[in-house]
Amino acid sequence: MPELPEVEVVRRGLQEHLAGKTITAVRVHHPRAVRRHEAGAADLTARLLDVTIIGTDRRGKYLWLNLSDEMALVVHLGMSGQMLLGPIPNTGHLRIAALLDDGTTLSFVDQRTFGGWQLAELVDVDGARVPEPVAHIARDPLDPRFDREAVVTVLRRKHSEIKRQLLDQTVVSGIGNIYADESLWRAKINGARLAENLTRRQLGDLLDAATEVMREALGQGGTSFDSLYVNVNGQSGYFDRSLNVYGREDLPCPRCGTAIRREKFMNRSSFYCPRCQSKPAQPRPRR
Repeated sequence: MPELPEVEVVRRGLQEHLAGKTITAVRVHHPRAVRRHEAGAADLTARLLDVTIIGTDRRGKYLWLNLSDEMALVVHLGMSGQMLLGPIPNTGHLRIAALLDDGTTLSFVDQRTFGGWQLAELVDVDGARVPEPVAHIARDPLDPRFDREAVVTVLRRKHSEIKRQLLDQTVVSGIGNIYADESLWRAKINGARLAENLTRRQLGDLLDAATEVMREALGQGGTSFDSLYVNVNGQSGYFDRSLNVYGREDLPCPRCGTAIRREKFMNRSSFYCPRCQSKPAQPRPRR
């Protein structure tokens, strides 16, 4: 699933090409792509007709287009969703197409059909206007108003593995499995450690590492392991070449040379260095 850097790459591309454009026609090619819009495909297409796209916005992994009728078009990318401009290579995966007043076609392509479009009202949350379905999502580390110390305070109260908390989008948004593992490695913290047992300094350093790694990934177009993660022009990012632990099982740790290990975690895989990121001590059984 695309994480913050990949979604931000898409958002920037859409902002550049869509701001000020008016939608002149919409066609839904697959009903699953509008299943979150409870009023259905006919309602969504009718309400988008002749609406101007004011701009784009994002919180964490969530992306939306701000519209002239003061509504938001929330784009759920899911596992494989793509927002593409111009001709598309595989029309078999086309789910929604919108024609703009400059003749350009905006296509939502989704091989696995987990994503889709949804019209939603904007609401005021924490000093920002966000779509109602996104209201529960916390600010992300690249947000100018991200409160690092407030998040540290929240984490210090959590009796749960620190990696689980990094993945909780209501605590801190935008961090997925890839960047959680990379951030934990940079901060020399094992993801199995309890958040409440880490010091404020350790938690702050971890959030700084997450900010750093996602900024670096954004500068390289995000992480693309296959053709599913692309920008609006269909181009892949290349931050996967800079990953230190994720996907590098049995390869040497770039810092100490120890073989990277992989373990199952929440139906995913966790990658870590057993030397740099020592596991928490197991409590001794009571006699």
